[in-house]
Amino acid sequence: MGKPNIRIENWGRTDYKAALDRQLTTLNELRAGNQPDTLVFTEHNPVYTLGKRAGTANHLVADKKFLESNEIQIVETNRGGDITYHGPGQITGYLFIDLSKSRDLHQLLRKVEDLIIAVVSSYGLQCGRREGMTGVWIDSRKIAAIGMAARHWISFHGFALNVSTNLDHFQGIVPCGITDGTVTSLEKELGRKVTIQEVQERLSGEFEERFSVVEK
Repeated sequence: MGKPNIRIENWGRTDYKAALDRQLTTLNELRAGNQPDTLVFTEHNPVYTLGKRAGTANHLVADKKFLESNEIQIVETNRGGDITYHGPGQITGYLFIDLSKSRDLHQLLRKVEDLIIAVVSSYGLQCGRREGMTGVWIDSRKIAAIGMAARHWISFHGFALNVSTNLDHFQGIVPCGITDGTVTSLEKELGRKVTIQEVQERLSGEFEERFSVVEK
């Protein structure tokens, strides 16, 4: 019997800048053949991250007082997409996937959306995509953001799924540049407590099912 050639890690609570450096280290390890396709879980300290899309900085609306009172940092990053928020109660998942055969980052984005849709749907919630937009939605309420990049045809960055996130922190930005929708979380939609560990277990199961490659 072979074994699935994937790996799942949990970095716990991290500072975004330190996690970005760690992402690049993980990417290089995979490129060198020292690590299989990997999913990393983390929760970040409060931070607004700005992607490479033009005009992203215009979607930061928080003033200095709001940032300081909520202890929110601002970091420019090298992923695709617009501005988003990361913080406690939100599962940030980083995916390091070898794309050397497919060379199709967009296909990976759709696959990650499918993974998250399956997990959110497992809670009895109707969710899906919005035409022309990346991420996972419940009607016009965004529950998960996705922003990825690739280097040497290995993906990094990933998704952010709101579980028990402080949604007030999204008031300091126009999330992902979306002006005709809001953000939500699993706890808000379900009206009850949901643990990070429980959701991570469901995400892990879907990742194993969708991304594992059996070694022979």
